[in-house]
Amino acid sequence: MSSLKDDRLVKGSARVHKCISFLFPDGCEPPSCSKSSNLVVPLHCSLNMLEGDTGCSVWPSSLYLSEFVLSFPDIFSNKSCFEVGSGVGLVGICLSHVKASQVILSDGDLSTLSNMKLNLKLNQLSAETDVLERFGEDPNTVQAELYNKSKVKCFHLPWESATESELEDYLPDIILGADVIYDPSCLPHLLRVLVILLKQKKAYTQTWEESCEGRLQDAEHIDVNGASEGKSLFAHDIHCVTIQNGNRTDPCHVEELHGGSSVARLMKCPVAYIASVIRNIDTFNCFLKLAEEANLVIADITEALVPLNLLPYMQSYNRSSIRLFTVKCK
Repeated sequence: MSSLKDDRLVKGSARVHKCISFLFPDGCEPPSCSKSSNLVVPLHCSLNMLEGDTGCSVWPSSLYLSEFVLSFPDIFSNKSCFEVGSGVGLVGICLSHVKASQVILSDGDLSTLSNMKLNLKLNQLSAETDVLERFGEDPNTVQAELYNKSKVKCFHLPWESATESELEDYLPDIILGADVIYDPSCLPHLLRVLVILLKQKKAYTQTWEESCEGRLQDAEHIDVNGASEGKSLFAHDIHCVTIQNGNRTDPCHVEELHGGSSVARLMKCPVAYIASVIRNIDTFNCFLKLAEEANLVIADITEALVPLNLLPYMQSYNRSSIRLFTVKCK
């Protein structure tokens, strides 16, 4: 980590250049075209943890969510992913590495958004990539590079003023958020944004075998008091239909037979992955209560889907303090 002074920034605002190195175990290829066993992500960050409404610093939950994305690339590959409160952009950069079909990053603070775009450029990603802008290069080479990268879009999204018409153009398969459950006054606005994004569905067709490549795992469903309702089957990939007593129980699933092959007519049901440190149990219970009122189902999958420890050198990074939740519409 090297210090970086930027005279263009507000006086007294200290910035640093960090390189986050994700170290993959032997025999585990990183989800990128590089043959290196490491994935290095350079980031422009602030030493002031409150700068950019906390969005210009690297927080533990964003590290954990990034590890989760890199550990389970099949969940996010070829999916449209939308992150609320994207901060420095670390999760979005990891989504691009696992080849999400589209990466949509949002934040309510303009200084955070500006810093995020800088970090995308540091990682050879651009929110406004255009082949014609890259003069002096072989157009075929440039086009091939762009084809292999995720499409990345950044935009300003204050939760309190977000409207349904503003978000209806996005039909994400997956919504992500790191440490977004922190301020009780913001929670109603956050839940409203999640409801808008989660209730949108897209029809598509695929074979039953293709739709159930993921593993089924245990997850705990949470009630408004924070207690678990016991274990239930949860799909490793949200499009994989839950099986109970030999019967497929996904309410979005309609099966047809074509030439002996089982074809699933599915409505894509979006899912949100939220990583959070529960610093205040009252705030978390408020989130659960508001989620229940909004007809959202929350499941704790922390023990069901454990990411690889890709940051073993970070002594101050306490993975055990972070919980991972899924949020879906009922």
